[in-house]
This record gives sequence, C-alpha cells and structure tokens, in this order.
Amino acid sequence: MFELAKQRLEPVFKYINVDEEVIDRLSVAKRSIIASIPVRMDNGELKIFTGYRVQYDDTRGPTKGGIRYHPRVNLDEVTSLSFWMTVKCAVAGLPFGGAKGGVMVNPKDLSKLELERLSRGYIRAFADVIGESRDIPAPDVYTNSTIMGWMADEYSVISRRQVPSMITGKPVHLGGSEGRESATGQGALFSLNEYARRKGYKASDITVAVQGFGNVGYHFARLAKKSGYRVVAVSDSRGAIYSSSGLNVEDVYQFKQQENELASVYCDGTVCNMLDYESLTNEELLLLDVDVLVLGALENQITQLNADEIKAKTILEIANGPVTPQADEILEANGVDVIPDVLANSGGVVVSYFEWVQNRSGLYWEEKEVHTKLKKIMSKESNIVYDLALSHNCSLRTAAYIHGIERLAGAIDERGNRKYFKSI
Repeated sequence: MFELAKQRLEPVFKYINVDEEVIDRLSVAKRSIIASIPVRMDNGELKIFTGYRVQYDDTRGPTKGGIRYHPRVNLDEVTSLSFWMTVKCAVAGLPFGGAKGGVMVNPKDLSKLELERLSRGYIRAFADVIGESRDIPAPDVYTNSTIMGWMADEYSVISRRQVPSMITGKPVHLGGSEGRESATGQGALFSLNEYARRKGYKASDITVAVQGFGNVGYHFARLAKKSGYRVVAVSDSRGAIYSSSGLNVEDVYQFKQQENELASVYCDGTVCNMLDYESLTNEELLLLDVDVLVLGALENQITQLNADEIKAKTILEIANGPVTPQADEILEANGVDVIPDVLANSGGVVVSYFEWVQNRSGLYWEEKEVHTKLKKIMSKESNIVYDLALSHNCSLRTAAYIHGIERLAGAIDERGNRKYFKSI
C-alpha cells in the first residue's frame, strides 16, 4: 500500500522542479514505532494488542494524524496514511507534518471498559513520542471523542499536568472544539461547492451517492441535502439503499441508529414510515449513474478492476486512498474528475488545528465561527488546486500534490540543501 501511495509523487515532478533531497526526504518516514499493548480483559485474561505510530515528516511543524482501531491495521497501512497526512497538512497550509497511528483490533469485540483500558494503554506505550509540540493524535476509523478524552486524561496522569492540546477530537467539555464532529464532512462539502460553482452547476441538479454512512459520510450527506443536493444512495458495511427521488438523510440515520439497518424512511418523532427504495450491494452503489460519487469508507475501493465501469461524472474522496493510482489513470481517460482526499477530507485536520490553537491559547470559539474559518481555508485552498489543474492541464489530484509538495519543498530547502552548502 505504501508503494502505491508513493506513486502519487511521480506525476508531480513532471510539472515542478524540486531538489533531489526533497524527493529523498519524502520517500521515507522519519520515525516508525511498534509497541505491544497489554490489556486485562473483563474475564481476567491478559491480551496483547499491537499498536503503531508513524511520524512521517515534521519539516513544517509537529506531526498530526489520527489513531484507528481496525483488525487490518498494519505498519504498511499506517505509513501510507502518515504520508497522505503529510501532504494533506501542506495542502491545507497548516503548520503541521504528517503522522498516523493505530491498533490491530476489532473494537466491536471489546466491552467499553476493555476499550478504555486499550486506549489508555496506547498512550502509555507512545507517551514518550507524542505531545502538543511533537505529535498530536486525533480520532480516525472506529475511534471517537470519548476515546480521545480517555487518552488525554491518561497523558495528563503520566505528565502530572493538564495538556489538552496533546490530542484533538476531544469532547467539547474536555477541551474539544465546537464543530469538530462534522468538520470532515463540512470541509468536503465546501470543496465540492467551489467545484460546482466553477463548473456552473446548481446543487439542486446534482445527484449524490455516498459510500460509507459512518460519522463522516452521514454528516456530509446531511449537510449536502441541506444545501440542496439530491442524495439518492448511501451505504454501510452491509449494503446500500437507493431512491431516485432522494433520501431523507437524517431520518435514514435515525432509523439506522434504532434498528441497525439502512432503509428509506420518513420519520415523525420516533415513528418512522417506510418509503420505496432499492437495496444494493456496496459494489453496485459504486457503479450508479450519479453526478457525484462520494467515497467515505476505506482504502482501495476503486481499482483497475472496476474503474472502467464507473458512471459518476465526479468522485469526491472523503476516505483516505479510496482510488488506486491505476484506477486514477482509467478515470482520467474517461473524463471523470476526482476531487482528491488530500484536499477534500482536510476539513477534519483543519478543525483539529483550530482545537489545538484554542487549547494552547485558552480562547474558545462558537461553532459558527469555526465553520466560517473552515470555509475560508477550504475555499481558498480548493481554488488554488483547481487553478493549478487548469494551468498545468493535469488532474485535480496531481494539482493538489503540486500544491502540497511545493510547500514541503520550500520548507525542506529553507533548511539548506546540497546546492546551498556546495556554493559556500
């Protein structure tokens, strides 16, 4: 997976000239740590879980990146994600480098007490290499604000002081930022809005299918419908639902929370009435004839095996790495625009940056102010990327990487390179 991730760099250097040292620095992670995390289970058994933290590059500032709990977490995956975070923070113009962490575990198999012990154990294992000015974690797949709160508390116990800025995505009452929970979905919508505006599209004319109806996918779908887009399909890990007339996103989510299944419904309070809809597989959702396909699940959802069958005119990546480099080539040849993850899903890390700033300053903002600041950054950086794509006649992904790598290269070069020292 990491080798696939690095392939994203290859097209970039056709358009910009950077020093060889920049390529060398960005080809390897600065630091990779693997730790064993012992957890006492509720039945008295001791289980050992494997935890990871990769700090990819800190040239532009302390590293930043989420912690995921998933059975398939491994060093290769975490390294890839930390590389994408490095580029993403640069694209967003944040004073951060990139990092990522994870634990190989199925959190659904753990009780809440076991989950807390694991989360506190993760911090004990990595406390020496994280911190507010070194590496700031955040939530990711199957982790949430409660888990971040446990982690922040454990770090304060170890350090003997309150350090809320050592982690972001915390509950609001524990120093979290207003607007953080919906930030990734909201940021993606701001990016899509700018794309639609430049294309001359009206939201009411755009049909949207959303793969992945977890926290990020739900908030994006909810906000998109509120903005006038017609959300016609959503999916979770077990399947998808489709209605050409559009879905009542909030009602669908409420029904899923109550019944643990997806269905097209209209709810009046706690009473939900079933509406006509079609059941699909996740694979079938990807192939729907819609204007915008939103990828909000896991990596490698569109590959060279299914890319030629994609009918959507535009793909919006709010998951990390859902389209492979080989699939990108096919999609580009077929005229499909891909608004890339390193731009589209950066709203989460932008508001995490806001939380970090608020924790360090002790001044806190209301949700409206957070969204205003988020919109300003997402709109600005999106338009820079869209302009670069036009001026270089390249894909949106390549344009985003050009934007991020130029910032990273500038920071690396400013510390001195071979040409500088050779000329002395």
